[in-house]
Amino acid sequence: MFVAPDPGRLRLRTSLRAVTGVGLAVAAAEGCGLSLPASITAGLAALLALFTVTDPGVRAQRVTTALLPVAGFPVFALATSLHGVPLARDGAFLAVVLGGVYARRWGPRGHALGIFAFMSFFITQFLHAVPAQLPELYAAVALALTAAGAVRFLLWPIERRDPPPAVPPGLPGRGLARPTTRQALQATAACAVALSLGQSFSEDRWYWAVGTTWWIFVNTTSRGETLVRGFRRVLGTVIGIVVGLLIAIPLHGAPAPTAALVALCVFGIFYTAAVSYSWMMLAVTVMAGLLYGLLGVLNPALLVLRLVETGVGAVCAALAVVLVLPVTTHATNDAWIQRALRCVHAATAAAAARLAGSPTADPAPHAAELELLLARVRMALAPLVHPLSPFRDRRARARRVIALLDDCAREVRGLAAVAADPAASHDARLAAACWRVEAAVEALTAPMTELRHDREPVAAATAPALTEPALAHLHGLERALAELAHPLRSERPSPLIGAG
Repeated sequence: MFVAPDPGRLRLRTSLRAVTGVGLAVAAAEGCGLSLPASITAGLAALLALFTVTDPGVRAQRVTTALLPVAGFPVFALATSLHGVPLARDGAFLAVVLGGVYARRWGPRGHALGIFAFMSFFITQFLHAVPAQLPELYAAVALALTAAGAVRFLLWPIERRDPPPAVPPGLPGRGLARPTTRQALQATAACAVALSLGQSFSEDRWYWAVGTTWWIFVNTTSRGETLVRGFRRVLGTVIGIVVGLLIAIPLHGAPAPTAALVALCVFGIFYTAAVSYSWMMLAVTVMAGLLYGLLGVLNPALLVLRLVETGVGAVCAALAVVLVLPVTTHATNDAWIQRALRCVHAATAAAAARLAGSPTADPAPHAAELELLLARVRMALAPLVHPLSPFRDRRARARRVIALLDDCAREVRGLAAVAADPAASHDARLAAACWRVEAAVEALTAPMTELRHDREPVAAATAPALTEPALAHLHGLERALAELAHPLRSERPSPLIGAG
């Protein structure tokens, strides 16, 4: 996690901005004299606004942020009004789960609004909120979104490329063939079982089982991704509970040190989210323990119950993705890898045009997009590279694919840097090298019907020692693409690494 690449210190800056936004939201709530539960609501709402709104453009992000209360306020009202009616409350919660997951079919905005609606219901259970608290909760959320928006769009705007959606364009479908529809039904079924089992362990804290199940399904598509995320969530929770026993309980809810540690946890959530789900869950678990300390209800038994409920939720999610309309991993893997390779193609073409003198061509955006796509490739292949995976050959091939794609990304970054140099000039050899790279990508991404069995991948050129940086990066790309042919082709006609 600490040595993971962070181009432009983007994760660091985003994490610091999140701490600023959440801190400002809580300070605003406290300054307005709101209660402790309302201040906690403000902090969580600001965190969600900064974490879940991932529209590709700033204007779209502003609209989505403004729409969050539209999704959250009715749910707050529904959840508080049904607080004393368990059966109706449970049915409403499952309806929110179904709608929240299904909304992902409308892209980043639907995804963010669905999460905010779910978490609005969750927060009311966490705080045991009742209708009389609604005005304070609404005021807290309004203050939080204003603070988060001010930090994000005015005080600390960060130009960034947001991650691609969980479902790649290569996986279309209608009805039950649509991945988001299948996942909505999976999540609802899993949450229904988690809710029932969670209540058998605790009538007051059952919502942790449902929350675990919900978040395991976020940003996953296939059966394998969901299973690995469940394992990592439990692992992070276990470690987080140990840390909570050592840190949160001895504090006894002391405001100043608790606030400082919560800020550190917020930083950890944002800094680790893109590289390690287990580390992120460690930060979430410690933060939950600290908030329970502020509320005066923290004790070792509560942390153990948190672990039990997390295990229940993870098991329910695992059973749902295996038994309820399962989505296999192979199509997802292949779609993300091909999209990453096409991005390599686009970056190479843009770099060649820039070196040829085009003032408008720019490979830098493609290089940044490739980093995000590789994060999605790693997530898709996570079930196969996991140490507990029983498929040794597939695990080795998956690791080789990831390593070679990382090589491609490194060469693309270097090529983009060279192309950005005003002193760089066109060399006749660049056109031939770029053509070879493009041909290699086309060979790797061509459908099976277009591939001939006697067609060999484009080999890396055996030119003399290269001194020109651009040519060196292009030949590095050629070598990586040529070596990718073996692990990718060895799995066809089934796409990469099996049908798990």
